[in-house]
Amino acid sequence: LYLDLIIIVRKGIILAGGTGSRLNPITNSVSKQLLPVYNKPMIYYPLSTLMLAGIRDILIICNPKDKSLFQQLLLDGKQLGINISFEIQNEPNGIAQAFIIGEDFLEGNSATLILGDNLFYGNDLSDKLKKASEKERGATLFGFQVNDPGRYGVLEFSSDNIILNIEEKPIKPKSNYAVTGIYFYDCKVVEYAKSLKKSRRGEYEITDLNNIYLNNGSLTGEIFGRGSAWFDTGTYDSLLEASNFIYTLEKRQSLKIGIPEEVAWRKGWISNKDLKRLSKPLMNSSYGKYLFALSNENKI
Repeated sequence: LYLDLIIIVRKGIILAGGTGSRLNPITNSVSKQLLPVYNKPMIYYPLSTLMLAGIRDILIICNPKDKSLFQQLLLDGKQLGINISFEIQNEPNGIAQAFIIGEDFLEGNSATLILGDNLFYGNDLSDKLKKASEKERGATLFGFQVNDPGRYGVLEFSSDNIILNIEEKPIKPKSNYAVTGIYFYDCKVVEYAKSLKKSRRGEYEITDLNNIYLNNGSLTGEIFGRGSAWFDTGTYDSLLEASNFIYTLEKRQSLKIGIPEEVAWRKGWISNKDLKRLSKPLMNSSYGKYLFALSNENKI
């Protein structure tokens, strides 16, 4: 008896391009994904989220002027036991453009896209991400209940949580579930993205891509429920709210959130010795002291 063993290779993309115009004048000289969310660069949070999903091959798509800054911060990822590469987005032509830019990087594999200004938190976050990551076919979107769904793409669910409809910024939303900025797709995503036409606002719309999966019956919906948090940190208010959220949690529980080094260590991608080495240049900050303390502990 011979069984076929299917190994799913999934790669991650962080879309960190765009102009960050909602944060002007702060972003006139620096990418918004390099701004601090409390005590870490914003991009650490989506990077950690992909790592929590078990993804170790990651592409960062950014503006030409920001590439060297991201490289200076993240290097090639080898210090974290992962691989980080970079591609340029010369013009922000929509979220779905990320798969066209990343075609060579993906090499026909499944893909997870996360927006570089999105922050996720939850006790069961890792389990939900892993479940979506291990899915062989189709796409998975995550919904989060909000008070102002008309500002987002909105998911309409059936009584058994099947996605019935996706509307982009509807005047009369059919639910309070916003589409969050993390998307899981199978190996057909590049083919589908290349078939898209630009919308009236001149962009390759992620909603149009999601509707392809919806129309062929291969779109799954998951919900971030109670105990979860999601921030789109692209405005002054949301940036402050996310920073206050991280500050409060870290002060109360003496643990830190969104630390790539810790995720890599807990997953066994780097050793105690590696973690201690990474902590030493940072020892003047609480961040470095936290890493050093972890390196002397047993993993939980």
